[in-house]
Amino acid sequence: MELQEVAPGLWRWTAAHPEWEAPEEVDSPADWPPEVGCVAYDSGDRLVLIDPLVVDGEFAALDTLAKDKQDVAVLVTLKFHERSREEVMRRYDASAAVPEAVTAFEIAGSGETIFWIPEHRTLVPGDRILGDRPPGLRMCPESWLRHLGGYTQDDLRVGLQPLLDLPVELVLVSHGEPVLHDGRAALKRALE
Repeated sequence: MELQEVAPGLWRWTAAHPEWEAPEEVDSPADWPPEVGCVAYDSGDRLVLIDPLVVDGEFAALDTLAKDKQDVAVLVTLKFHERSREEVMRRYDASAAVPEAVTAFEIAGSGETIFWIPEHRTLVPGDRILGDRPPGLRMCPESWLRHLGGYTQDDLRVGLQPLLDLPVELVLVSHGEPVLHDGRAALKRALE
């Protein structure tokens, strides 16, 4: 596992998702890259891991980050991103409580919590905001919402609007390339 430090004390890594299969069509529920993004944040005395995926027991990098921490918190944006959550929680005797240094935004009706890290002006979404083709951001395809009982992209757009009130600089997406500067403008374009 190779951690990319995107800001002091804030890392993103990608890992090959073990359940990935090549999609049969664009924007289908299976249309996502084989590598998924994960986030580690050093909030001082606590290490916060968001949507962690650890493949083949490659814990060395996370062990180094967790080494002198009083506590580790493991946060998940949505149920599909539980990934290595249980294994990571056992390894670090971690908590699932959202620490004070992070704000959780539950997007009503979407089944997702997006995390805000004010110190770094960083959003960490799960499946509702994706890296775009070419780099930027986009909302997830309508097909990704099919299990939410009539919830639409218009509903999602409304639910995501409050995020535009934040001074977003980085958006560390799970699927696609992250936005590493001017994240609010990228988010605004995605919601238009």
